[in-house]
Amino acid sequence: MILAKIIGTVVATRKDDSLVGYKLMIVRRINGAGDYIDSEEVAVDYVGAGIGETVLIGQGSSVRVDEKKKQAVIDMAIIGIVDTMDI
Repeated sequence: MILAKIIGTVVATRKDDSLVGYKLMIVRRINGAGDYIDSEEVAVDYVGAGIGETVLIGQGSSVRVDEKKKQAVIDMAIIGIVDTMDI
């Protein structure tokens, strides 16, 4: 899993049918101190997260676990919202 912060949204009126109904969010990876460490990426939101929230990201085939998602073109998904972090 990856820590990231949501910094924006993506609106795509034309996209693959397997993405219809999913909210697309712009995320940027962070370290444990909350500092940005990488460039922006787009992730599908499974949990209803919002801009400014720290989230957990999953990548690859592990984010397509149920039957509806198995054939989707999803490579990165927001799978949790972080409440607190202790380092």
